[in-house]
Amino acid sequence: MTLRKLLLIPAAAAVLAGVYTGAAFRKAARAMHTAEPANFTVHSLDRSLPEVETVGSAAQFIDAVVFQDGIYVSTPSELLAYDSGGEIRARWRSGLELPSARLGALAVASAGAGSPELWLATDRAGVLVFDGRAMRQVLPDDPSARQITALLPLSTGAILLGTADRGVVLFDGRRLTSFQNSLARLNVTALAGTASDLWVGTADRGLYHWRGGALQHFAEADGLPDVRVNSLATGGDRVLAGTPMGIAELDGGRFQRNLAVGVFTTALLASGDRLLAGSLEEGLAVIPLEPRVPRLQHAGGGLAGGAVTRIFSGGASLLALTPGGLYAADPAALAWKRVIGPEPGKLTDRNISAIAADAAGRLWVGYFDRGLDVVDGARVTHFESDSVFCVNRIVHGAQATAVATANGLVMFDTRPAVRQVLRKAQGLLADHVTDVALRPDGMVLATPAGITFLDASGTHSVSDFHGLVNQHVYTLAAAGNQLLAGTLGGLSVLNAGVVKANYSTFNSRLPHNWITAIQRVNDEWFVGTYGAGVVRLSENGTWDAFADLRGEVVINPNAMLVTATRVYAGTMDRGLLIYDRAGGRWSATVNGLPSLNVTALAAGGGNIYIGTDNGLVQVAEQSLR
Repeated sequence: MTLRKLLLIPAAAAVLAGVYTGAAFRKAARAMHTAEPANFTVHSLDRSLPEVETVGSAAQFIDAVVFQDGIYVSTPSELLAYDSGGEIRARWRSGLELPSARLGALAVASAGAGSPELWLATDRAGVLVFDGRAMRQVLPDDPSARQITALLPLSTGAILLGTADRGVVLFDGRRLTSFQNSLARLNVTALAGTASDLWVGTADRGLYHWRGGALQHFAEADGLPDVRVNSLATGGDRVLAGTPMGIAELDGGRFQRNLAVGVFTTALLASGDRLLAGSLEEGLAVIPLEPRVPRLQHAGGGLAGGAVTRIFSGGASLLALTPGGLYAADPAALAWKRVIGPEPGKLTDRNISAIAADAAGRLWVGYFDRGLDVVDGARVTHFESDSVFCVNRIVHGAQATAVATANGLVMFDTRPAVRQVLRKAQGLLADHVTDVALRPDGMVLATPAGITFLDASGTHSVSDFHGLVNQHVYTLAAAGNQLLAGTLGGLSVLNAGVVKANYSTFNSRLPHNWITAIQRVNDEWFVGTYGAGVVRLSENGTWDAFADLRGEVVINPNAMLVTATRVYAGTMDRGLLIYDRAGGRWSATVNGLPSLNVTALAAGGGNIYIGTDNGLVQVAEQSLR
């Protein structure tokens, strides 16, 4: 089966709908001006792009829909439009054409427009809407309503938005309102049904059913296999709820039985007298929905193993989406064939936790849970093991590279190759190493149990027993004989391995005890905190806040960088902070960032490398504004 044949049926309807798109949108816009004030803003996304280069990772498909004459696929950082031949004809990237946010669910709806449009859910940037020509952002005024987790178009023309913090929200093109007060404080994962007969799956509270003004709730005590609902499917009075422990079948609003017990179910589609069920690891299964005990049959053709995240109908075919491709099959034969595959990427993953450029011009990229890549031009070497797994910090020395991980300190030689792994058995205070500081006589390691010094004499440690303000150490910085240790409970200053001073909110003007990053700037220390942004510590022990850096700002662990002209700090939800060393002022930017959560920073070759939880970008420092 070709993608061209698959799109024949939807294309005809899309052409007709597209004729009215512009007029319908103008009509909806006029209606918004005559109605009560809107509680959202609409932003056009037709804008100039910053000079940013994306360092791509392998695409992972999240959702897909048939829209107009193509198939649209979302990944965490891109929306891709494929033509009938399976070729990419357009792309929109997080931080560039789109807001700096992780992308999610897709749907085709006409809320407020009168004709079908493409809707794209985002993580904390509201919803994005594409009418076939232009993209716009619908951003709720209430920040708690911006994390969209599910979409359900209604026959009325409105759309229901599932959110992580505000439950179910109704959007009719003019207002955003809570669908029902009883569904207003849920972490929604899935929506199914209609406005008068609605099913709501949640992340931690099971399944809700709203019908005729009455609310039903189903949890484990009511037969649900698990309180997390990953997916929903409806067929007549029958509802299927997929969970990490199997599938619950309900009929007429009553629990009937559990299917596929123990299977981590991620996608469902009820098709006649059978259920198609996608799973996290076992591919796609076909379950007959007969009164007798169902027999689970696994489908073949590329879907026998691995994750299936979405199953839906596309014209005369069935479509199944996996992280690695879109598959199509005839409903009768179910012989699956891949019709779209993801583009290859240079990096292994997009959840960046550490970056460092070495003297040879190679870029080292550590991941939250996928080990480490060493990028040398077009060549990428990947390291992943029980020790090289969750990377916290990468520090280059003259003859070796120290990589701090959640399961030890891993030393690499210049090839690069793993030379040695140090853990508690080798003298460290703990296996978990959060940071590394190099010194002329050795190195210092930060751990949740204190500090370990490694030098020619061996290993020796300092903890709260020896005077540290707190034993949980997140970050280190050294200058001469002085060592600063940022902890969960404040900042300790050591000289020659002995604690000389402790600073906390109780005995100083330090505004927050949780210290996440430290950098030396001239004769001062810039100290990043978890909640009070960056503050400054002078040589005489005086703390100063920056007048232009106020509010609750979280600096990510070790996400600070100093260059000749600037200081950079990565925040959890405000993008990148930039300090002009000559002017003495802070500014912030989100341009080009695939996420507002900046987790790691590095400099090399005149470029600044910016790691986020949704990918890595590089930009020439002179063009970074």
